[in-house]
Amino acid sequence: MPSPTTESLTLPVLGMTCASCQHHVEATLSATAGVESVHVDLMAHRASIVFDPALATPQQLVDSVRSAGYDAVLPRPDDSAAAGDRDRTAESSLKAWVTLSSGAAAMLLAMPLGSSMGALDHALMRLVPWLYALPPQPLRWLLLVLTGAVVSWAGSGIYLSAIRALRHGATNMNTLVGLGTSVAFLYSAFSTLSPAPGREVYFDAVLLILGFLLLGKALEARAKRRALAALDSLSRLRPVTARRIVDGVQTLVPLAEIQPGDSIVVLPGERYPVDATIIEGRTTVDESMLTGESTPLPREVGGRVLAGSLNYDGAVVCQAQSLGEATVLAQITRMVQQAQGSRAPMERLADRASSIFVPVVLALALLTFAAWLFATNSLQLALANTVAVLVIACPCAMGLAVPAALTVAVGRGAQLGVLFKGGEALERLARLAQRDIIVLDKTGTLTVGRPVLAAIHPLAAHLENDLLRLAAAAEERSNHPLAHALIDQARALGLVWQPAEDVQILPGRGLTAKVENHDCLLGNEALFQEFFIPLPKQTTPPEPGITRLWMALDRVPVGYFDARDALRPDAAEAITALRALGLRVLMLTGDSAAAAAPIAAQAGITEVKAALDPASKLARIRALQQSGLRVAMVGDGINDAASLAQADAGIAMGTGADLAQEAGDVLLLRTQPSAIPAALGLARQTLRIMRQNLGWAIGYNLLGIPLAAGLLYPAFHILLTPWLAAAAMALSSVCVLANSLRLRHWQPTTHTASPAS
Repeated sequence: MPSPTTESLTLPVLGMTCASCQHHVEATLSATAGVESVHVDLMAHRASIVFDPALATPQQLVDSVRSAGYDAVLPRPDDSAAAGDRDRTAESSLKAWVTLSSGAAAMLLAMPLGSSMGALDHALMRLVPWLYALPPQPLRWLLLVLTGAVVSWAGSGIYLSAIRALRHGATNMNTLVGLGTSVAFLYSAFSTLSPAPGREVYFDAVLLILGFLLLGKALEARAKRRALAALDSLSRLRPVTARRIVDGVQTLVPLAEIQPGDSIVVLPGERYPVDATIIEGRTTVDESMLTGESTPLPREVGGRVLAGSLNYDGAVVCQAQSLGEATVLAQITRMVQQAQGSRAPMERLADRASSIFVPVVLALALLTFAAWLFATNSLQLALANTVAVLVIACPCAMGLAVPAALTVAVGRGAQLGVLFKGGEALERLARLAQRDIIVLDKTGTLTVGRPVLAAIHPLAAHLENDLLRLAAAAEERSNHPLAHALIDQARALGLVWQPAEDVQILPGRGLTAKVENHDCLLGNEALFQEFFIPLPKQTTPPEPGITRLWMALDRVPVGYFDARDALRPDAAEAITALRALGLRVLMLTGDSAAAAAPIAAQAGITEVKAALDPASKLARIRALQQSGLRVAMVGDGINDAASLAQADAGIAMGTGADLAQEAGDVLLLRTQPSAIPAALGLARQTLRIMRQNLGWAIGYNLLGIPLAAGLLYPAFHILLTPWLAAAAMALSSVCVLANSLRLRHWQPTTHTASPAS
């Protein structure tokens, strides 16, 4: 996060083709004065920069990117940026098809120029005899002019990128393609200018190589847009206008004019423009695009609605609360964007390979040329195989293998109400294996988290309503679920109280406060023991499932409250699914054993540790880790923050405005236990896709480069022509992206795939 003296900026970066481009841009920006941190996202073609505005300006950062041989532009509105991206993809597609068509025509025209006649030549001669009747030299000049014109128009960006990279001492995919096609074109031009027996031309190969490269880039760009589609769909949720009411008059105004406290009208079928509270009317709301919860939720006066959610069947008047970047929608969008741009640990392997890939391929190409020239004394064979080696190598596939899968998975997770905070968080969750353990909090995680007051038990002469009034005053500033139970009951009875003073929350135990000139103590037995206040011995033990809250005034016990919480409907199913994934399930709760046991039994949990304060939960998780287990922790409150941070994977039940403050690696917007195995299943499937992508990218190059070099020729007489090598190169990146896009349709199941090792 930027400090108060720094700013953050996201720059669109143009011209990156592979991981080596990404590293070069990062290194250049990192060396710029005033830049504190840089992350370049190859998938989204953007650089996220934290910098000191006193030492660097946005324009200077753009100039730094350009000095590295790439292009950057200052941020533009999303619509224009997306339109520009679509225009570039359309232009690339046009260039690809024109170049491929020209290559096919060049191949046809070059057939009579071959040194030997094959079966295809005899068939073609019967079909178009006039072609073989043309003088060879005019055909060569025609091919030279055609190839030069098309290459200048369609391939200029590739050659300029390669030249800029070499000028800065760097190499990239364009270096390989540019070098290979340049060698083929220059030799063909030499053969045209100085014809001699045995000197063939490769104009068709030049055009087909460039055509397949451009086609691959166009398909890759479309696949990337599909991979980023979840983020685009989030950004489009919020309306650009709102119906504001001023002095009873309704006016449609731009969203930027809405201020906190304004009254706005939302009609059925419209989306809420801001986070707001309903002050008139009743409706149902679809929050599925934000939380993954498909069931419409009822909202009445006092209910909270979120920007981007869909208003179903009631016209309501709302009071605006959070606007712009402060809305939950904006927080989710920002977190998804940051997570998609993050790096997973597995990406380090691809980064190391990509950093040395192009120099190694150049060395292999040189070795191929020397070996073929020495073995056959044929410049044509040496040249063709060298070009094939240069163009078949694909650093793109390795550079995209991990980020492509991560980008799609983070977007898919957001659609399901699961927010991964980054690639490292996703991998940590995915690496939970059989016999590892998942720890769950009880209140708010397995239970609804909204206990209801079951009974009030005054001691001595105190009245129930007096105790409830004092307790509500003390708990008004607490966000604990038991506090809500007391306050809800007090308000239902119409009780009125004076605000408490000196409220101090004691996590896992209760609170102290000054209420109506009394020193109030409200909490569990551990709190009373801490203050050395003895509890009455003749009270009735709590019933199973009851949580008991004790109250003392001026260090004298005056009563206690019994509250009951309910198990979430899908909790038992979630526990079954977690066990099917091979995990041990443990409940850790600050509640008493009597309150925890019935909930655990209903959920199907056999391992329970109760009456734990936050420090004891933390110690328990550390003990499990020291025993050699990976531990995932699922919690929902401030009390669980330390445990969430300590666990190998922290899963927080995210809620509303507290979304960005949660301590977990993963946030579950759909506060249902069934989202836990869904998050784990998606993480494991993503890790599996990452490994498949890396395996494909590495295996493709390990097999393709030797094949292009002619390693199989001595035994099988198999050679790979340069244009076929180019087609295979383009296909490799598309395959990696297509495999990653399978995650867009991933669905959670009760029995998710087996754990990743």
